[in-house]
Amino acid sequence: MADTEKRDVLSEPGAEAEADPHFEPVIKLEQQVETKTHEEDEEVSFKMRAKLFRFDKEAKEWKERGTGDVRLLQHKSHGKVRLVMRRDKTLKVCANHYITSDMKLAPNVGSDRSWVYNVAADVTDGEVSAETLAIRFANSDNANEFKKSFEEAQTKNASAKGGAVAETEAPPTSGGATEDAAEKKEESKTETKEEEKKADDEKKEESKEESK
Repeated sequence: MADTEKRDVLSEPGAEAEADPHFEPVIKLEQQVETKTHEEDEEVSFKMRAKLFRFDKEAKEWKERGTGDVRLLQHKSHGKVRLVMRRDKTLKVCANHYITSDMKLAPNVGSDRSWVYNVAADVTDGEVSAETLAIRFANSDNANEFKKSFEEAQTKNASAKGGAVAETEAPPTSGGATEDAAEKKEESKTETKEEEKKADDEKKEESKEESK
């Protein structure tokens, strides 16, 4: 008799739904902290996908720094141009330096789509360091387009307000996520919420079908 009553209770409409309660979180973490990139006062004059390498002097070999968009940013006020590159997905900075007149893009041996150059003041990890970098593009046309924009940036920096950019002048650090990345994160959050709602609705429908 007890077993029969138990089965009857479970077969009643809404019984399974009641057995699966929904709990609201005690604290909702909806407040977002605004992240500064230190790029707010700059305009993008050039942007292209590339792969960056740095020469490790101790190991005497090239090491990959990352793949992503290399951008040339010109300050709206003083007109100085710097190169900033961030890794895909993580958006971690892998290159951040001014383009000075002493820099020379040398063709990489055996490649018509990559350039090698020296920089005296790169600020990638928050500290100023001298680096030998190599940047590689998808094809020679892209590489030549970068070279043209790079040389135009050198001309702009030579006549920047307050005087030409010095070889050892360090740019501001770049942190946080860019606006594009922030938009992607918001889209991802929206998609996740929609998927959760869809799964919730499907679960309710299944519950209704089983209770019939």
